[in-house]
Amino acid sequence: MTDRYAVIGNPIAHSKSPLIHQLFAEQTGQAMRYEAIEAPLDGFAATIRRLRAEGYKGCNVTVPFKFEAYALCDQLSSRAREAKAVNTLIFRDGEILGTNTDGTGLLADIEKNLGFKLMWKDALLLGAGGAAAGVLWPLFNAGLGVDIANRTLDKAQALADEFKGAGTVYARKYEDLTGRKYDLVINATSSGLKGELPPLPDGLFKPGALAYDMMYGRETPFMAYARKQGAAIVSDGLGMLVEQAAEAFYLWRDIRPDTRPVLAKLRT
Repeated sequence: MTDRYAVIGNPIAHSKSPLIHQLFAEQTGQAMRYEAIEAPLDGFAATIRRLRAEGYKGCNVTVPFKFEAYALCDQLSSRAREAKAVNTLIFRDGEILGTNTDGTGLLADIEKNLGFKLMWKDALLLGAGGAAAGVLWPLFNAGLGVDIANRTLDKAQALADEFKGAGTVYARKYEDLTGRKYDLVINATSSGLKGELPPLPDGLFKPGALAYDMMYGRETPFMAYARKQGAAIVSDGLGMLVEQAAEAFYLWRDIRPDTRPVLAKLRT
């Protein structure tokens, strides 16, 4: 019997998740099918109800539904509770179980694939949505101080307040970044999907800094900006996508795929 899974988002046509999970399934000998489904912006819950009724075993969740996914769950992992956002759903025993593999995927890509050490570094996280929430706690655990910058300060402050006591975190507006420098700048906004760049000042990058865009599959305006600004390492989020997918695959199938050949295949 072939088990069915999906990734849910809006938009979703650009997603490489179906190919990644197909490669994982072939590598590990798993009988499963994985597809991309675009849910209406006001129809996420209805889409999940339909998938459960049709016998799907689980799904990944991407922009803009990670907070809605969190609210739908009957049970939440500690990672999901920390993030208050869910990107992986497991349908089991009549319940929806939710977790978040984004942070695990990001850290694995940065430290394992890019060879960038995180301890004692200063990080700037652009955006305050579900993608940012999913990685904030793991960044703290990796030993970073984090600034959160967003177009609206209230939203950045609300996210920062969720993590009071967990680590050093400050909320800032983009215009407040002038004169500040960081070892790591992560673009967790969806600006790359629209071909846009957050209004960033010059001079954000310390020597040896990493600029990381969670978007993938294209040279985003943020990546181009980072190259012009002299960031030592500039990366898209393809490695994060593969690593977080591997963690979700493990939770669903109880077998951990090797991400290296999959990432190499996608890069070529």
